[in-house]
Amino acid sequence: MTKFYDAKDDKDLARVEAVLRKGGIEYNLAATPTGAGIGKQIQVAEEDVPKAEELLLQTTAKR
Repeated sequence: MTKFYDAKDDKDLARVEAVLRKGGIEYNLAATPTGAGIGKQIQVAEEDVPKAEELLLQTTAKR
């Protein structure tokens, strides 16, 4: 697994998790280094990074 996203807050974390779940992408949550975000980092498999980025960009563009 590789670092994909550092959540800004709980709402941001829930939004990104929902996008990944809907897209069928497996992910893990890991603690972030002190002082970064809310302490949750989303990790995805390296081969899933391009699709995860695409899904996230699509949802951001709809906002």
